[in-house]
This record gives sequence, C-alpha cells and structure tokens, in this order.
Amino acid sequence: MYMKIPYFWALCTQYKDLEMASVKDKVKDNGKTKVTGYSKFTKETYLFWYEKMQLLRKFEEKAGQLYGQQKIKGFCHLYIGQEACALGAVSALKKGDKYITAYRDHGQPLALGTSPNAIMAELYGKSTGSSKGKGGSMHIFDKEVGFVGGHGIVGGQVPLGAGLAFAEKYKGTDNLCICYMGDGAVRQGAFHETLNMAMLWKIPVIFVIENNGYAMGTSVQRTSNVTELYKLGESYDIPSEAVDAMRVEEVHLAVERAAERARKGDGPTLLEFRTYRYKGHSMSDPAKYRTKEELEEYKAQDPIEQVRLAIFENKYATEADLEKIDKGIKEVVEASVKFAEESPYPLATEAYKDVYVDQNYPFIIE
Repeated sequence: MYMKIPYFWALCTQYKDLEMASVKDKVKDNGKTKVTGYSKFTKETYLFWYEKMQLLRKFEEKAGQLYGQQKIKGFCHLYIGQEACALGAVSALKKGDKYITAYRDHGQPLALGTSPNAIMAELYGKSTGSSKGKGGSMHIFDKEVGFVGGHGIVGGQVPLGAGLAFAEKYKGTDNLCICYMGDGAVRQGAFHETLNMAMLWKIPVIFVIENNGYAMGTSVQRTSNVTELYKLGESYDIPSEAVDAMRVEEVHLAVERAAERARKGDGPTLLEFRTYRYKGHSMSDPAKYRTKEELEEYKAQDPIEQVRLAIFENKYATEADLEKIDKGIKEVVEASVKFAEESPYPLATEAYKDVYVDQNYPFIIE
C-alpha cells in the first residue's frame, strides 16, 4: 500500500476557520469568534449549486454504469467528488469568460449549461454529440457556453488557456480564462513556461490545480518535492493560495478574488483546489493505492451533502423540495441516455470535415 498524504487536508482545515467578516456570519462564544455560515450567498445560489452538482453527480454515475455495460467505450474519467470545483467557479464568473481543462471534462460543460443530451451522445460517439462524435469522453467542446475543451495531453491545455486569456486582453475585453489541470500536470515544463509568461504579460488567466492527491495513481508526496502545490506559483510572483474545494462556497470566494485581480489588469492567479475523486483515475483504475478508510473519510465531507445541509440550516427548501429536484435530474439523465442511444453514428465522410477552416483545402490529392 502506498503512503497516504497526511498533509492533504491541513490547509483546507485552516480555510474553514478563517475570519472573513465581509462574507461569513460570526457569533461570540466564550469570547471566541466562530464561523457559522456564509451570509453572502442567497437561497437562489444554494439551490443553483445543489441542482447543478446533483446533475453532475447523477450524470457521471450513469456514465460509469453505461461504461460497465460497454455502451460507452474508450477512456472515461469521472468527476464524482469534485463537483464543487466546477460549480464554485461558474457562480463566481460571468458570461464571456472561457473555461479549459484536461480530460476529466464532463463537469464544467454540464455546470455551464451544455445539454446533457449532447454530452451523453458524445460519450456514445454519436453524430449529435457536442463534438459530432469525434472526440468522445476526453474532448467535450461547447463554444456557446465558453467551454474550450477537453484536452488529452497532460498539461497541454495550460499554454492554450493562457493563449485564450491573452486573446481577451488583446481584444480589450474584461473577460478571462480559467484553466484547470490535475496535480500531475504541474510536473510538465509547459506549466512553468506558461506561468512565467502569464505573469510577465499580466495575462487575465486563473490557473486551477485540481489536486485530488494521486494524479493518475501516485501520491503527490511520491512525485513532487513541493507538496503544497500552490507554492509553485509563488516562484513567479503569482498570487497563489490553497482552497478547500470540498466546499463550493470557498471555491466561489477564491475564484471571485482571482477574477477581480484579472479584470483589473493585475494578471494571473494560481489556485490549488484540494479535492478528492471518489472513483479511480479512469474507469480502468481499481484505485488500490489508497485505503477504503481514506475514501470514506473524504466522502464524509461530500460537497453536495454540505450544500444540502446549508439549505436545510437556512430553511431555503424542504426535503420534499430537494426530492423533487432529484426526480427531475434523474429524468434529465435518463432522457440523455435515450437521446444518445437513438442518435446515429457519424458518416465516414465526417472524417474529412472540421480539419481545416478552408473547406476546400486540398489535403487529399487524387
């Protein structure tokens, strides 16, 4: 058994105890200040989070089931446990901002509003999919919501994310790009080259390391001398921080701060989202490098359950209200499966399309 990572939640615990007067309610208890809630966030925000996070969870659970039935083929990387990483960012950013990530890429487009039908069809490799059935699980795209992939090369999306943000700066907009990557990507040279250039040119990009502790299956401690990964940004004078990404509120607040800096022209931020995936790296990963006890420990901090508890504590909804939402989500997911199964596969001629912008480019010579 590989060693566990005891450092993993140390800073996350600190974030739960931070005194943020402008955001959190406080009460005095024997002379000590205690955090009791997040008054900044409304009923509408919590219900948005709950519904979308449940959609991500139920969609991914269904995708895993279908993969086991061999209806979904190829690679498949599920987002179960990491839902707050996507939803906290979506609620903090605005229309026009761009999103880019690696190949665990079903969560962000679902959070942004991409049709579950289009994503499920893409997983099936059908022509009605978001990438016309040509990308599959690892290459979801949706220009309409600002989601620019879905990239299969580890760390390959990092310079692309900076490029998307530079384009916004060049055009004179106040849009930004949030660029997600896994903890394994920070060992890539392109990561360091991009951080240096982004800070030098004050590019409006938010770099997010979704640190679920194990990359593809090896703990951070066994692969990196620097185990508090946000500190890598400090090497380039980039404002950097660790975030308890099992709490959607903390994700929102961190992204909000980073977005404010970016829109003011102060350049990039590096956020280390400390999260946890409940499933293996991919569907073929039995995850034997961690214990069942560790998995259950993190499930006890489930991000959706924490939102559910906040809803009940604030009397924003009843159990019956949430059950109604859950029922609707189940129907949406089942409908996406039906849509995917009834959709046609791409024609063979599609292999020659979407290669060049110039539709008449002579890349085939008789």
